[in-house]
Amino acid sequence: MTIPEQVAARKFPPFSLASLLKTTFGPKPGQKVCVLIDLENPADVIGRKFLENPALTIQANAVKHFHEPLKNKVAPELGLVAGELYAYKITGGSNLDLPDEAIAEDGRTVSLEKDVYPHNDIILCISTYSATAPLTAHAKKFGFRGATLHGVNDIILSSGLAVDYNDVSTEAEKLRLGMTKADWVEIDFQVEGETHTLHLDLDQQEAQKSHGLCLGDEPDVANLPAGEIYFVPTGASGVFPMKYEDGTIGLMQVGGGRITQATLLKGNPATVEAHNQKLVSDPVTGELGELGFGTQVLPFSGRDIQDEKIRGTIHVATGRSDHLGGSLTPEKFANHQNATHDDILFAPHKTPEILVTQARMLRNGEVTVLIEKYEPSAYLKGLLGEAA
Repeated sequence: MTIPEQVAARKFPPFSLASLLKTTFGPKPGQKVCVLIDLENPADVIGRKFLENPALTIQANAVKHFHEPLKNKVAPELGLVAGELYAYKITGGSNLDLPDEAIAEDGRTVSLEKDVYPHNDIILCISTYSATAPLTAHAKKFGFRGATLHGVNDIILSSGLAVDYNDVSTEAEKLRLGMTKADWVEIDFQVEGETHTLHLDLDQQEAQKSHGLCLGDEPDVANLPAGEIYFVPTGASGVFPMKYEDGTIGLMQVGGGRITQATLLKGNPATVEAHNQKLVSDPVTGELGELGFGTQVLPFSGRDIQDEKIRGTIHVATGRSDHLGGSLTPEKFANHQNATHDDILFAPHKTPEILVTQARMLRNGEVTVLIEKYEPSAYLKGLLGEAA
């Protein structure tokens, strides 16, 4: 069956915060769990004023499906301590450093580094923009574990967060072992009747996996929903298309591991011009810091946090890579506000104008096809014990 056919046939259990916490963290009795959200005006957390704004669905989900169940049922059931709900000012970009100041529900102004990170064992960050990179850095410094769940919506709650992450981890490991230590990956893209190829050097590095398990006592942060195999490229060259947020399609010229110039294919010339100005003023913003392959059978949610985890999709990312084991840290950007990690997802629903005709790797002296037209290859199906 195709991935869409498998999704249509799959039945997910109801979302359970208790199950998610037990599976992801295996928490010990007495451990404290708090929730972070982001708001344009953090003071709106006082009295939960933000719930009056119907546009703040992510933050409302943080209360309805996480903080309230944690306080009223889950913490007592698991022997945990229900921590507070804190709000920090929205950062405006994926994986930008978080402000240190936050507001508690009772109106107290707190320091994340002094009052929150050192005094919670598990931190759930449910936000508009991903906070995986900064929280990972803080976890290593302060010793907590956590999960970032940006963009949570009803589809994600009923599918990507309702799965058994032990199963996700097992499947991801099968795929990881079949892709680890590759020399390179090449991706062929078809757009506007033309084919373009992006070459990514991997230098036989150990493949990594995002699998939703954050067990033990080691500080770590899971990105949920999870389910991907990823690499930090050591170099990149070639050309690939990119769809901007406004729908503009540009063609990215890549050399020396980074995007060096964008040209307009279709849409708004000003969008591409602004991108080129950014590449000139802050060249590291074009660095390709991730190559990722989805591993799960999930429905499209309209949010990249889940959709990049769907089997058959592929994504590359520009910018910050330190949270993935790369070397591009915030201080290397000319402008601190540019220190983002931005995923560029290629998937049927997200980029219907762009077709990934094939993705292949060189490994152990052989070229092996991984993906064709957003479907896993016979090789990947074989790794999972599925019929080709």
